[in-house]
Order: sequence, then structure tokens, then C-alpha cells
Amino acid sequence: MGPVPNLPAEPEDDLDSYVGLDAATAEDRARQRGWTTVRRVPPGAIITMEYLFGRINFEVAEDVVRRCWRG
Repeated sequence: MGPVPNLPAEPEDDLDSYVGLDAATAEDRARQRGWTTVRRVPPGAIITMEYLFGRINFEVAEDVVRRCWRG
């Protein structure tokens, strides 16, 4: 097994604070807070579940964030 890379700390962020925001505002806020990748998915979408360091995920319905999680 190879060495584990030294990754910078992920943003200290309250993920629940994104729920209820419109998608564009949530994405802008996430980038300002240091998230390197922002992923927007519709409810029930089939997505890969690998953990990507620095990514924040938004489940968006009718242009409103319904759920948010890291990786």
C-alpha cells in the first residue's frame, strides 16, 4: 500500500446551513468557504459514492437544496 498523501483540512462548515438555500447561492457559498468541488444532483439520482476529498454534494429539487453531505 502506498503512502497516504498529506491532504489539507476540509472546510469547517455547518452542512445543515445549506439546506433550504437556492442552488446557486449554496454553490457560491460553498466555494467561498473553500470547497474545491461542488456536486449538484437531483433526488433519487444514481451517483458514485466514492469519497472525494474537498467535495460537497447537494441534492437539489426545484432549485432548492434539500440535503447536503461531504465527499
